Amino acid sequence: MRAIKLLLLLLFVSGIVLFLSYEKIVSDVLLPQYIDWAYKIDKKGQQEGTALSADQLILATEIGIKHPEKVRLVYIDEIPFPRDNYALKVLGEALGFIGEGIVNNAQAFGYSIYIRNGYPLDTPKLAHELVHVLQIERSSLDSIIRQHISDLATYGYDNAPLEVEAFKANNAYKEE
Repeated sequence: MRAIKLLLLLLFVSGIVLFLSYEKIVSDVLLPQYIDWAYKIDKKGQQEGTALSADQLILATEIGIKHPEKVRLVYIDEIPFPRDNYALKVLGEALGFIGEGIVNNAQAFGYSIYIRNGYPLDTPKLAHELVHVLQIERSSLDSIIRQHISDLATYGYDNAPLEVEAFKANNAYKEE
């Protein structure tokens, strides 16, 4: 009986330690897996996507992208997410990337912008995604992913600093 009580106590303490160290697990285990996956998705997008049109290149240059010729648009039925990795799937659901009723219309992975088929990618929406490309270009895909995940957990999507900057482009290029 004493052994069972000790085992239960050990499990309880382990659960508390695990709960208190979830941020470390996310940053040290899950984020590196997601970042590796995101680099693969960018590489695939670079190979399969289409280059920006002349007008879109002008927009990308106006936004400040140094290498707009590298940007590729990838039209796809569903924005990719590593659902086959259960831990990343749970993280994605917790952060609101995926799940019941959540539709991701567009997302930048490096110089690759994935767009859901049927999503009207007008100038303001493209400008928004190009700002994300610019953010990655200014820093790195690794650091932007880490910042964005942290910001989503802290501020939520609408108030996350990277999104606030991108929303400004939506407004600046709003079609009248």
